[in-house]
Amino acid sequence: MVDLAAVLDDLGAESAALDRLVGGLAPHAWAMPTPAPGWTLAHQIAHLAWTDDQVRLAASDPAGFAVAVAEAAADPDGFVDRAAERGAAEPPDRILAGWRAGRDAVAKVLAAIPAGGRLPWYGPPMSAASMAGARIMETWAHGQDVADTLGVRLPPTARLRHVARIGVRARDYAYFVHGLRPPEREFRVELSGGPEVGGAWTYGPEDAVERVTGPLLDFCLLVTRRRHADDLAVRAEGDEAVRWLEIAQCYAGPPGPGRTPGGFA
Repeated sequence: MVDLAAVLDDLGAESAALDRLVGGLAPHAWAMPTPAPGWTLAHQIAHLAWTDDQVRLAASDPAGFAVAVAEAAADPDGFVDRAAERGAAEPPDRILAGWRAGRDAVAKVLAAIPAGGRLPWYGPPMSAASMAGARIMETWAHGQDVADTLGVRLPPTARLRHVARIGVRARDYAYFVHGLRPPEREFRVELSGGPEVGGAWTYGPEDAVERVTGPLLDFCLLVTRRRHADDLAVRAEGDEAVRWLEIAQCYAGPPGPGRTPGGFA
């Protein structure tokens, strides 16, 4: 059974790590363009704040959240960008304060969900622990965009296991969103934490023909589409595993353009 309190602690730590990057920025720095086309630093943090608002809406007003889902379905390629644009128009200090307050509120909301309870979402309903893991994934992924913009290296942590888990579980979704039929057989995924993190994480049957191996960090950069597969030490055995590395993503919605090979030192 997943320890919700531990996952929420990891979410708090991941949020704090990103806060340390943006908390002391001058107002003009928030207009810096990030690797996400059309998104500035302000867009990145405003998006996280907006998503936290959606979590609270899903928990407190399921009917109201259903309306939001319908609006998203009517504009699947643009609703996220439009929400980020609205948020980014606010002054940086207001964006930062809203994100801080919102993420604290989300932690309290998720902690209060009864065991076995689920939240509606933009896809299948999610448990509190799964939602907290998803918030870790998004915070880290957008934090990577922020770090790339500022020329900072984010040191890997064991919190990346949450990102990897979602990436593995979202395998079939990646196929669907690309209009492909997922393979019926399971894959074996073996990830190593490396000298900075330590440990190893494995998924799928040991005797699987289709296999993916590599560093935990690189796999997470791949499934969040923050790096091109050519620039990572993730390796695949088997035709379908090779195809998966080309389309893998762990977030809902369109895949987006991704990153070009050689785009980062």
